[in-house]
Amino acid sequence: MGTALQARDLTADDFGGPQYEGCNENLVLTRPDVITSIHRAYLEAGADILETDTFGSTALVLAEYALDRKAHEITKRAAELARAAADAVATSSRPRFVAGSMGPTTKAISVTGGVTFDQLRKNFKDQARALIEGGVDILLLETQQDTRNVKAGLIGIHELFEEIGESVPVMVSGTIEPMGTMLAGQTVEAFEASLRHAGLFAIGLNCATGPEFMTDHLRSLSSAASTFVSCLPNAGLPDEEGQYRESPEKLAAALERFVLNGWINLVGGCCGTNDKHIRAISQMLEGKKPREVPPRRGSVLSGLELLEVADDNRPVIVGERTNEVGSKLFRDLITQEKFEEAAEIARRQVKNGAHIIDINLQNADRDELKDVDAFYDRVIRKVKVPIMIDTTNPAAVERALTYCQGKSVINSVNLEDGEEKFEIVCPLARKYGAALVVGCIDEDKQQAQAITRERKLQIAERSLALLTAKYGMAEEDVYFDPLVFPCGTGDANYVGSAVETIEGVRLIKQRFPKSKTVLGISNVSFGLPAAGREILNSVFLYHCTKAGLDLAIVNAEKIERFAAISEEDRKIAEDLLWNRRPDAIEAFTAHFRQAKPGKAKRLVELPLDERLSRYIIEGTKDGLIPDLEIKIREAKPLEIINGPLMAGMAEVGRLFNNNELIVAEVLQSAEAMKAAVAFLEPFMEKSESSSRGKIVLATVKGDVHDIGKNLVEIILSNNGYQVVNLGIKVPPDDLIRAYQEHKPDAIGLSGLLVKSAQQMVITAGDLKDAGVRVP
Repeated sequence: MGTALQARDLTADDFGGPQYEGCNENLVLTRPDVITSIHRAYLEAGADILETDTFGSTALVLAEYALDRKAHEITKRAAELARAAADAVATSSRPRFVAGSMGPTTKAISVTGGVTFDQLRKNFKDQARALIEGGVDILLLETQQDTRNVKAGLIGIHELFEEIGESVPVMVSGTIEPMGTMLAGQTVEAFEASLRHAGLFAIGLNCATGPEFMTDHLRSLSSAASTFVSCLPNAGLPDEEGQYRESPEKLAAALERFVLNGWINLVGGCCGTNDKHIRAISQMLEGKKPREVPPRRGSVLSGLELLEVADDNRPVIVGERTNEVGSKLFRDLITQEKFEEAAEIARRQVKNGAHIIDINLQNADRDELKDVDAFYDRVIRKVKVPIMIDTTNPAAVERALTYCQGKSVINSVNLEDGEEKFEIVCPLARKYGAALVVGCIDEDKQQAQAITRERKLQIAERSLALLTAKYGMAEEDVYFDPLVFPCGTGDANYVGSAVETIEGVRLIKQRFPKSKTVLGISNVSFGLPAAGREILNSVFLYHCTKAGLDLAIVNAEKIERFAAISEEDRKIAEDLLWNRRPDAIEAFTAHFRQAKPGKAKRLVELPLDERLSRYIIEGTKDGLIPDLEIKIREAKPLEIINGPLMAGMAEVGRLFNNNELIVAEVLQSAEAMKAAVAFLEPFMEKSESSSRGKIVLATVKGDVHDIGKNLVEIILSNNGYQVVNLGIKVPPDDLIRAYQEHKPDAIGLSGLLVKSAQQMVITAGDLKDAGVRVP
């Protein structure tokens, strides 16, 4: 619409006066003939769906022209004009449809501010009301740059549907900037996960770029979305004069690739496209098959980036230190209203391996809603990971959800008061799109908290049946908490409870493979000597993970790696967990009160090469550099790397394959290896040959693990090769551009996750299609 209006050379009078010039929406009142003629041109070109001239017709936007009081009139009239134009050419064999255009407004709540979630909700709701009254078939939230805006819009739309007793299909189309994310920072995968709950007719991409730069994002969206996918690119990128030059034929040819690859169901054009582009696209589509909609994927969460909760990244670490109940430091910072410093705790948890941040702001002496506003506004700017909203206050749950672009987790509900908590919290989870932690607790007056494995499974079965059949929750969005009890208090009720929890996890996972499990690990060691708590937590976590645990709530900065624990310490811990001896508590307490177990002491006693390997295996840098300073006097740098350091990495691989290390611990080992290589690199002698070749290396899109790639870079670069390291999460388009720029002799792809192998195939295919023929 905008492109067609620009081509008409309209005057200020056409818009209703100088004060309204540029307000395209007002033209439906001042020049309805122009709007109708544009609709007709697109219909004659072959368009099946018309968009209304309402991109900026919310009161929020029209207020900039002092037209906010006319928002309803303008919007309804625009819908009526499009409806009349479509009906004039529709036939029983070829109906024509009208989509009510709902732009992002001029404010992105996460970026520009200046607007509240509730204001956006009301504006979109009012706009949708007028569009439906005007006769639209579809509501289209388009050119969306901030998922918080989208969620506000969807909530307003569904509130309207409830009020009027009818509904129409809803489409959402986001805009991915050239930097590879939406303006507010979300990736396309995270965007899709955030809106999966909404029952959309279609989700797609429009604007910002031409089709070429949409390729990888569209492919990702197509593989993830269990609904229709739309694509409305610009006619290329604007030139220095702001003009779009991509011809109708070239645009149609680019879109044909998407169609033939089975990536899209609805296709059209955005900025710079006109009726000639639509005609070319319509002709190209003749005889083509639309995309087949794939089944819904498994459990996913999102912040600014996607988190797939899958077997190859178990256990997902949930950082527990942003919790007023469990962290005195965090509580004190919130009490002192040092919210920026408090948010730094979340950032440190992520830096140390947390994939999710648990946030609990409950304090009887403070206003939780005010703290939610102050803290969430800061923390969402510091971390990209999903948020676990940990509170028993439904009002605080809803307030927190308005700050989250992504798909969060609500922690938690249970059946302690019957279905009361389900009735209050489940609608919030469905409304905003969140997963739900469900504690294994019911109304039993004797023992509400399930201790035995059988009771845990029994409550889980009942809870899931209610949640899915009565409250509309998806099975993959239910995360069961089988409960962890302290095993060192001497309370007879909890003797042997740790093994019951481990086996409870196993039973629930076997019975409900689509659902997930979560545990607060550190509860198991409550009340025990500080020196032994991390040991017991680690041993407990190891066995829970083997049983199938998906999420572990822990202090990400203090995870004691299982592989580094001595056999003696493991046995003492396992005796307590399994209650193997009558004096298990006393033996554990005595053992860890005598002396704090120290890795440093054990390392000092080892030969130098073994120490160097152990630094890598244990993921520690303490003492690493001093020992390397000793080793470099007797061996060459590459001998050290290929010797004790690589031996350590080989052991890390073995331990990881045996489930004795988790992904976060592998990354700690990688950091230790990086530190070692960084120290040794200045001592390396470069190969005299300067013509051995050029290599481009990259960790594929969706993967952040790069230790193998970085080691290859060191070895190649010190053997006469020029290496271009593109870093992590590299999409195929970036590799193609790197190939065109650097002209390498070979390309190396790296990744750790199972899905990375699939991404390597996709990347190799794109390289081949782009004419890349090097190894």
